[in-house]
Amino acid sequence: MRPLSIEGAWVHEPKIFPDERGSFLEWFRGGDFRETTGHGLNLAQANCSVSRRGTLRGIHYADVPPGQAKYVTCVRGAVLDAVVDIRTGSPTFGHSELVRLDDGTRHAVYLSEGLGHGFLALTDDAVVVYLCSEGYAPEREHGIDPLDPDLAVDWPAGIAPVLSPKDAAAPSFADAERRGLLPSFEASAAYRRRLRTAHDPD
Repeated sequence: MRPLSIEGAWVHEPKIFPDERGSFLEWFRGGDFRETTGHGLNLAQANCSVSRRGTLRGIHYADVPPGQAKYVTCVRGAVLDAVVDIRTGSPTFGHSELVRLDDGTRHAVYLSEGLGHGFLALTDDAVVVYLCSEGYAPEREHGIDPLDPDLAVDWPAGIAPVLSPKDAAAPSFADAERRGLLPSFEASAAYRRRLRTAHDPD
């Protein structure tokens, strides 16, 4: 797993084994994941979304603790996946990184608790599956306007974004910070330290 520019996020770039039947890959390896993050992935929920071209989902996040870490891949079509550092006090607060996920490279992104997440469908019928460390809890879930200029996610030009009414009505980045809705870098780091301690065999 290769670290992204935002602390607490990685991309998995699996080796694909093609033959005359098709191909095979390991899109998640528990040992590699544990070696990289220092803890295992607690699988509480697995999600699957199907999106037409232009669908923009996010930016979503959950209160920390416990937050909701996600391991995300695209099994059909292509999406542009966004990891956004919304943790107050973080050295990269307000920064984002985009990773293309598609059914050719089969890359996957892991983002730890406290980070914001969204994606833009680049093709019709883009199928995204993600493993979640916590189940959906509406009282802890939040969103930020993915098109907020202050957030400045570098979405590609030429694709008209299609948002749900809920995402379209999400607060701006500045408003979410002003209202105290954003997780802190220290709280997120402390929660991850507890995860590592809980998984420490010593």
